[in-house]
Amino acid sequence: MQGIKFVTRDKTNFIKTLNKRVNNYFKENNIKKTGNWKLYTKAIIMFSLFLIPLVVLLTIQLPWWAMILMTITIGIGMAGVGMNIMHDANHESFSSKKWVNSIMGSSIYILAGNVYNWKVQHNVLHHTYTNIQGMDEDIDAGRIIRFSKHSKWLQIHKFQKYYSIFLYGLLTINWAITTDFKQMNSYLKRKLSYGKFPNPAKEWSVLVITKILYYSIWLVLPIMVMDIAWWKILIGFFIMHYTAGMILSVVFQLAHVMPNTDMPQPNEEGLMEHTWAIHQLYTTSNFAINNKIVNFFTGGLNHQVEHHIFPHISHVHYKKLSEIVKNTTKEFNLPYNEYRTMMGAFIDHFKQLDKLGKHPEIA
Repeated sequence: MQGIKFVTRDKTNFIKTLNKRVNNYFKENNIKKTGNWKLYTKAIIMFSLFLIPLVVLLTIQLPWWAMILMTITIGIGMAGVGMNIMHDANHESFSSKKWVNSIMGSSIYILAGNVYNWKVQHNVLHHTYTNIQGMDEDIDAGRIIRFSKHSKWLQIHKFQKYYSIFLYGLLTINWAITTDFKQMNSYLKRKLSYGKFPNPAKEWSVLVITKILYYSIWLVLPIMVMDIAWWKILIGFFIMHYTAGMILSVVFQLAHVMPNTDMPQPNEEGLMEHTWAIHQLYTTSNFAINNKIVNFFTGGLNHQVEHHIFPHISHVHYKKLSEIVKNTTKEFNLPYNEYRTMMGAFIDHFKQLDKLGKHPEIA
């Protein structure tokens, strides 16, 4: 794509060795690489966290502070469903059954997203061209935030370490309003797809229909049923999205926009320095992998190293795989980026934003 290629020959045999060890782990323990009862139990919990507060809001009259608490809870559940269920399913790792992955992956429609867009943006662009400016849209925040040293510097970026956190919460509400339409227009024109290229008319129809259903569930229904002013429901809608957007954005950024992750560019011939697998080691970072709460809630996105090398393996296996991956990288003298705590990673992320915000000549 666009002339960017990775080195294909792994002289060190790193990925061959790692694949063999990971495959042996699953074979020796007689377990599938997809989800198990832990994931299915978690799915019930996350969907409950997401949908039960909505039912409560629609059926019970609550004081204003309780309604705000409910909308925040929905936002937390929204992020939880996205990271734990939708994410695995659209990587085809939730279940060994294709139809189950399809149903669970479709949960993105009630999260304000779109399956086709997500698979192109995440599975194709982000996972293939991780941290490569101009290709990985996860490090492209437009002109307002500078995530890469290769993007244009503006005066406003001197202050991004202060204001960026407030913009992070807008992630999912942008999906709902503008991002999906812009992405679909761009991706279909560029003929991008994850697998067989779809029928454009069908994808546009799916997008429009699911957006109508989305707004019907989260705005029209509450306005019709709840005995409060419509503008208060809009405020609740914003709070829900802002909560989910803040969680998702922070988790995403702690995995890639860090002092210990590279932002490599291809050479004049469009060739990257490393093989794809080794490229993932240089551009991803783990955090808080021994924290049970973080492990449970983030859906393995704190195990970003393991996820990027093995995206088709369910996140419920990443804790065990991390030991294999870490030991193998050490053996081959390759990086294994990690932070012991989430707070440590959070602080360093904003240090990185500060560094990227300084004038390039000064920095």
